[in-house]
Amino acid sequence: MGRRTVTGLLSTCGLQFHDWSATYRLFSQNRISTQDLFRSVRRSVLDLLPASTPLCLALDDSLFRKCGEKIHGVAWRRDPLGPKFQTNFIRAQRFLQFSAAVPTPEHPQAIRMIPVDFLHSPTAPKPRKHATGKELDDYRQACRTANLGAQSMERLLAIHASLPPSADGQPRSVRLLVDGRYTNRTVLKQLPPHTTLIGRVRKDAQLHYPATDAQRRQTGRRLLYGALAPTPEQLRQDESIAWETVSVFAVGRQQQCRVKTLSGLLWRTAGASLPLKLVVIAPLHYRLRANSRLLYRQPAYLLCTDPTLDSQQIVQNYLWRWDIEVNFHEEKSLLGIGQAQVRTPASTQHLPAFLIASYALLLLAAIRTASNSAPPALLPPPKWSARAKPIRTSTQRLLHQIQADVWGRGLGIDSASFSGFSTANPPGKKPQNLRPSIVDALLYCNP
Repeated sequence: MGRRTVTGLLSTCGLQFHDWSATYRLFSQNRISTQDLFRSVRRSVLDLLPASTPLCLALDDSLFRKCGEKIHGVAWRRDPLGPKFQTNFIRAQRFLQFSAAVPTPEHPQAIRMIPVDFLHSPTAPKPRKHATGKELDDYRQACRTANLGAQSMERLLAIHASLPPSADGQPRSVRLLVDGRYTNRTVLKQLPPHTTLIGRVRKDAQLHYPATDAQRRQTGRRLLYGALAPTPEQLRQDESIAWETVSVFAVGRQQQCRVKTLSGLLWRTAGASLPLKLVVIAPLHYRLRANSRLLYRQPAYLLCTDPTLDSQQIVQNYLWRWDIEVNFHEEKSLLGIGQAQVRTPASTQHLPAFLIASYALLLLAAIRTASNSAPPALLPPPKWSARAKPIRTSTQRLLHQIQADVWGRGLGIDSASFSGFSTANPPGKKPQNLRPSIVDALLYCNP
């Protein structure tokens, strides 16, 4: 209850009058292996996917606000939620996360992102003003090691190594879904085998056609890049190339997207040995209210490292990437990741990773429970959402269900059946007749 700190957890468990030092040592002295926890999560994720289905991994980083100057990894960072006309800075820690797309049993086309890896990625501390040459060299090397692209590829290689082979003995294919920050030279040139990257690119990116045979026979250095291809924005504005309509599932229903594609392109950032496919998504129209004029969002430009991949799968897989933003929102607002008052290097990595691994196990348990032929009786939804039929159970309802399962025994409620749990007749309207239910308040609260 209250803030999600270690002492808050001890108080919830009724251990506030016991010695708490052993609990803090659990995270500060490397007594827990979070990598083993996430390895178990990845095995459970693969059990829910068909053997022939590629593993779709979304990659992104996020900031967890902190105020203490002694906390490991805290630094001044750009606020991503600040206004566009003003760059704001906040003190925060930086974390890197991988989430895997898992289909939900409630809807055949809906997915849920499950966190499968989590890493604290602090930046290197700057040296003093009059630092020696060796200190400056060490700082530059530490900056290269702390680069998000380098750390993400290191974690991706570790994830690849932990994946079991497919049914035919080949390594499991992976599709990496990233935003424009990770569509760069560091990531594209270090992609592991059997990995396809789908990421956003700038509208003015300079792409090339492959060099023709006549260009390769010219004297001088062998040409690898041919003529300039149209930029993504030029391709969108080219009227000679027709739009193609693809059907994708998003926001609970099928959506029709117009796309343009161009395959077999080269990008100097990725190298001449990596052919690419460019996908341009037309701006989507929407209305702020009924009968209002149409408004348009910005177009999107995607690059895929597999030119043979279907355009519909590229757009659909990239739309799945948004769910990792939902993971970050739930981890911060519902689970309170980052509120714990720990500051040592081991604690700042192990405690958030432990909580996020528990969050992943919660989502996996919800998927397995919903897949059962006879799901157990769940906590009745509130009246304002009783008629709604969501395509998947929200994390908020899962937390309420845990409260009902854990606290219900102490409150004398049989969790196997919630019939007659809440009174159907409303109480009297006079203030003296209002009798709030303590049981309802505990099970449906958002602590």
